[in-house]
Amino acid sequence: MSENKVKKSYDASQIQVLEGLEPVRVRPGMYIGSTGAAGLHHLVYEIVDNSVDEALAGYCKHISVTINEDNSITVSDDGRGMPVDEHPKLHKSAVEVIHTQLHAGGKFGGGSYKVSGGLHGVGASVVNALSTRMIVEIKRDGKLYRQEYQRGKTVTPLEVVGTSTETGSTSTFWPDGEIFDETVYDYDTLQRRFREMAFLNKGLRISIEDKREGREKKESFYYEGGIREFVHYLNENKETINKNIFYFETKKEDEGYEVEVALQYTDRYSELILSYANNINTTEGGFHLMGFKSAMTRTINDYARRNKFLKDNEDSLQGEDVREGLTAIISVKLTNPQFEGQTKAKLGNSEVRGFVETNMNENLAFYLDEHPKEAKAIIDKCLRAQRAREAARKAREITRKSSVLETTSLPGKLADCSEKDPALSEIFLVEGDSAGGSAKQGRDRNRQAVLPLRGKILNVEKARLDRILNSDEIKNMITAFGCNIGDDFDINKLRYHKIIIMTDADVDGAHIRTLLLTFFYRFMKPLLEGGYVYAAQPPLFRVVQGKNTYYTYSDKEQEKLLDELRAEKPNVKLDIQRYKGLGEMDFNQLWETTMDYNTRTLVRITVDDASAADQIFTTLMGEKVPPRKKFIEENARYATLDI
Repeated sequence: MSENKVKKSYDASQIQVLEGLEPVRVRPGMYIGSTGAAGLHHLVYEIVDNSVDEALAGYCKHISVTINEDNSITVSDDGRGMPVDEHPKLHKSAVEVIHTQLHAGGKFGGGSYKVSGGLHGVGASVVNALSTRMIVEIKRDGKLYRQEYQRGKTVTPLEVVGTSTETGSTSTFWPDGEIFDETVYDYDTLQRRFREMAFLNKGLRISIEDKREGREKKESFYYEGGIREFVHYLNENKETINKNIFYFETKKEDEGYEVEVALQYTDRYSELILSYANNINTTEGGFHLMGFKSAMTRTINDYARRNKFLKDNEDSLQGEDVREGLTAIISVKLTNPQFEGQTKAKLGNSEVRGFVETNMNENLAFYLDEHPKEAKAIIDKCLRAQRAREAARKAREITRKSSVLETTSLPGKLADCSEKDPALSEIFLVEGDSAGGSAKQGRDRNRQAVLPLRGKILNVEKARLDRILNSDEIKNMITAFGCNIGDDFDINKLRYHKIIIMTDADVDGAHIRTLLLTFFYRFMKPLLEGGYVYAAQPPLFRVVQGKNTYYTYSDKEQEKLLDELRAEKPNVKLDIQRYKGLGEMDFNQLWETTMDYNTRTLVRITVDDASAADQIFTTLMGEKVPPRKKFIEENARYATLDI
């Protein structure tokens, strides 16, 4: 957005106050979603979002984020610097108002920002309220200002502590251990977010550095090509169909709308569409995504009929046909976004649909006409998807007829539980018939179901839905879960609220687990998004000392146990068994180590970042060998080896 389109003055008169700050510490989840890891990292995003707003207004080129040695966070930008003059109504400095008053900021009709993300004025104050300490430094008007806060309260006045020829704001904060379940930041989580932000804001540089001992890292992200480079990045390990990435950008500044779209087809069978509104990832879509999808279907059908790829008597391509193998980014920016839900997962501005749809229709039609060779390849891909969809429909009908809650139609290999409340029920997906037999014997028959899996399931990354639905192992899972698959998926029909993958602690077990997760991610993603999928943690060792039995779950834990036992009795006789697989345990051992509610350890498997998950599954399960080799080489040191 050009500078002359933005109101240049940015002072205290533009900071409007709506209400006080007290509720934040009482109910932090209302403001940051949770007090777990997601909420902890959300604090950083809120401060960075304020700096990004300065970039959107045309005043900021570089944002740096530092994880300091003591796990505090410092965010710096080269924007104008927060206003420091006195607020006309509150008679406090504007920077103090921003950090101590809820809903105070330049985003409430003050004219400072046309487009903004974040929590709309509560970001800085929420971060302040949920931090034990916060220090803000501002460079503007040739001076360096500083103010400090503790748990949302001002502890020093705004002071001039030096001079500066630069402008910008720097915030350092220490998250409050009384509020958050954990206060240790994860570099990779932050790195993924800031790479994404740099893609979405072409020409903006975002740097991140980890200064903690033993974790030192530093990266900088800058993409002049913006979301075009984002699509290229997402597809770098995939075979692409249209080598020239489709891209357009349209601004309607008199109405406060902007839209950017970039897309490219690949030879894959799944789609990856990421939608954003004011840089916020709208994971549940909204009207901008609806307009995009509608335009895609209409424009490709029109082109296919006009150029005789589709005959007059043939059925039109459906939305899922034209999106098979599609990687797309749609980013809209608007003055008054209306987000549905506290987490802003869905854009509710209905007028955006027509704006996106019209511009998408025009630009995609022009692209197809200008690139006839690539257009033909795209249409051929869509027509193959249409034929596969019809084959899948027939296979799905067979699955549906033998589906869901009728006990008589459940798979013969399934040992079901008697409990009918899904919230109290769980199912173990067990590798091998031997371990499956032990699990069936040792389980709690009231609440625990067991479905043995024979060998490795089909790699769905390399197969269409029609072939997938002909796989017995996958059909058994779909039928047992009861919630169907793909577009027919219904989370309300899920029969078990814990789906527990129980495989051997070796390479083959890890492969089977990855195949299952790939299937869930591609065709039953709400299972992962809802937190219904878990990995069991069977022990690696069994140590018997006289009448005492111990189980350990890693080499390190085993070494510690042996040191402790030998320190107590140097000549103690120990019977040590290393489990090569689940099948080596009898049903009692399997129950007390891996299935007993009171003693077991389960790891919940979730997907926090769609683009990162897509890349990992593509790398591990796709056709290209070099990226997989590179991934293994870079991550081998984190693996647990079974030698």
